[in-house]
Amino acid sequence: MSNECKICGSTTLRIETRIRKRASLRSYRRCPACEYIFLDDAFRLSPEDEFNEYERHQNSIEDPRYVAFFEGFIKDAIISHTSKKEMRCLDFGSGPSPVLAQLLERKFGWTVDLYDKFYASSEIYRGNTYDLITATEVVEHLNDPMHYFRLFKDLLKPNGILSIMTLFHPKCDAEFMKWYYPRDPSHISFYTPKTMEVIAAHLGFQILFCDDLRYITLSRTDDQIK
Repeated sequence: MSNECKICGSTTLRIETRIRKRASLRSYRRCPACEYIFLDDAFRLSPEDEFNEYERHQNSIEDPRYVAFFEGFIKDAIISHTSKKEMRCLDFGSGPSPVLAQLLERKFGWTVDLYDKFYASSEIYRGNTYDLITATEVVEHLNDPMHYFRLFKDLLKPNGILSIMTLFHPKCDAEFMKWYYPRDPSHISFYTPKTMEVIAAHLGFQILFCDDLRYITLSRTDDQIK
């Protein structure tokens, strides 16, 4: 097990918690420098178990609550930060039912490419660049987040935007141990706005918006990757 933070390289501290009653203990690492928390690799699901966890999710565009869930994200994390009428978009981690992509296509006429490790695994983004990349309920599943944030920057056009949805974790270890978000065993990476600030500073993103709860929007700058 590595003690090094996967975001900033600092030495991390151990958090050990029992997510459910009678469940086995799981070990996490917390970075005191950038506030990133990640599950120790020994406790990660196998690809088969991870897929089975996703298969339990039953969401569709026919569910008005699920649609509203994305409409709020579109309003706050996307539309408020672009004036473009035509957008080429990538929905990264689109899942089995790409509701967000359908809404962007229907409401705005934007072109949306889909990528998902299990449900749309063809790397359609290769050789393409985008005005918008969305990652909704995705970055908490990433074992190597910096790899993917670098990929997102490479795929964005100049001034393109990256809109992310993920719950930011409580800063107190005791609250983290009671928090419901890690109860999904496929959730292995947890961030705060400060974590995102460190990522942005390291890779050359500008933070356009953060609601300090679950939305953050970043823009590609012309700074060279550090």
